[in-house]
Amino acid sequence: MQVETLGVLIPFAFFALVFGSLYIHLTTRNKERLAMIEKGVNPEIFTQRPEEKSGYGTFKFGLFLIGVALGIIAGYFLYEAGMDETAAYFSMIFLFGGIGLVVSYLLQKKLEKR
Repeated sequence: MQVETLGVLIPFAFFALVFGSLYIHLTTRNKERLAMIEKGVNPEIFTQRPEEKSGYGTFKFGLFLIGVALGIIAGYFLYEAGMDETAAYFSMIFLFGGIGLVVSYLLQKKLEKR
């Protein structure tokens, strides 16, 4: 197979894989829900969880993105200080993103106690 043909087939294969995965996920979920409803399970379990309704998901996502932005800034400073570029950026992005998620968890628990 020539290289030009592979260059065309790879994007098609990628989108076919994504489409196939989504199709299987959605059809399986639908069959599972129908079976549960037939057995008499309460259909309210399919609705959103209370923390998603209250905006905690958005709060968590926002703090995560703030952490990622701080990680990029910290990675830049580490890179300028002489650290390897890839290691500096990736380590700080993961570190500060994780810190953002932990902070959102702690703040969520604090707000739930009130």
